[in-house]
Amino acid sequence: MSLLNKNPAYSDFFQGKVALITGAASGIGKAAAFSFIDNGASVVISDVNEDLGGKVVRQIESTGGKAIFVKADITKPEDCEHLVSETLKKFGRLDTACNNAGIGGELSPTGEYKIEAWNRVIQTNLSGVFYCMRHEIPAMIKNGGGSITNISSILGQVGFAGSPAYTAAKHGVVGLTRASACEYATQGIRINAIGPGFIETPMIAPVVSDQNAKKGIESLHAMNRLGTSEEVADLILFLSSNRSTFITGNYYAVDGGYLAK
Repeated sequence: MSLLNKNPAYSDFFQGKVALITGAASGIGKAAAFSFIDNGASVVISDVNEDLGGKVVRQIESTGGKAIFVKADITKPEDCEHLVSETLKKFGRLDTACNNAGIGGELSPTGEYKIEAWNRVIQTNLSGVFYCMRHEIPAMIKNGGGSITNISSILGQVGFAGSPAYTAAKHGVVGLTRASACEYATQGIRINAIGPGFIETPMIAPVVSDQNAKKGIESLHAMNRLGTSEEVADLILFLSSNRSTFITGNYYAVDGGYLAK
């Protein structure tokens, strides 16, 4: 993955800006971090995986970029508060955040879904986004505004048999995004949600390692392929930039035509 992909469309908008990304040790979060770095921002890498997160920071620093790693379990409100406070301590500001961290959870029908498994998915994929926003928003208000991109899913719009907790949580992220966008639209904070289709990330690697299973998942998309983390990162960057100043409270699919079928 290259750190040499500056997009001239954003000119110098991200110079001096600070981006916070959860789940940034791999996949979509990592790709988003590189996109922000490539375009001049400083980045806070957050994840529960300290080894991988530290590796991302070292890779960024080797190119002259500015990044720090803050370990945070987003199911814990105090970790989310610490994450934002460390961002402000290091960089003095927070301009944009991408709440990306999430888990897939178990696959079982609703009538058989384990209560503890349900709670874990909801805590991570929905409550974790709220906990992060709860502290990101006040920090951005002090700075005069900012932008937040929440990572939902195609399952934030449609159902998926055997995945009730994930589907419910991702629908919830869209609702949370819309409600908060209305609340802070006049305070300079824009909040949007992205719904990726099936993306080639570590989360789905065990499934797509079987070629027949991979072909089946690919066929769910009109483009008949999986997406890449970089394709999602491109939209995150756009929604965080001065190219989207009249866009808030919306959901955008990056799904290769999954929802169109």
